[in-house]
Amino acid sequence: MKFSIFIFVIIFIGGCMKTETGSPDKSKEELKKTDISMSKLAENEGFFSALGKYADENFTKFSDGSHPIIGKNKFTEKYRDKPGPKTLTWEPVFADVSSSGDLGYTWGNWKFVQTDSVFYGNYITIWRKQKDGSWKMTLDAGNGTPPPQK
Repeated sequence: MKFSIFIFVIIFIGGCMKTETGSPDKSKEELKKTDISMSKLAENEGFFSALGKYADENFTKFSDGSHPIIGKNKFTEKYRDKPGPKTLTWEPVFADVSSSGDLGYTWGNWKFVQTDSVFYGNYITIWRKQKDGSWKMTLDAGNGTPPPQK
């Protein structure tokens, strides 16, 4: 009997405790919304500007044809006077968050519209949850693809 009461108390206390990370589905949706917000900021302020604002201190950016840029300071210094294109947009297809709730990733499709051309591709972004509860990028990479199939 005492053992049953003990188990009940443990289950009750565990059920009453609010986890720091919340539900996994809620965290995934929150991460997708953050990714979409960054894309909207890129449309308004420019691609490089948006990435700089969503990057954590250890941010690494992989780009085709160049070495990685390692560190938010190096990234923002390289693009200080270059906000970047406002016609590079993206949308996450999938998001996942670690069981600890502090690391996650999104991947999806991007589109870059220029005056005479449109380019397409895929991306993956690794996110780290900050002490204030916000998500910041720790790694971003992408590649070009053919246009989407209709």
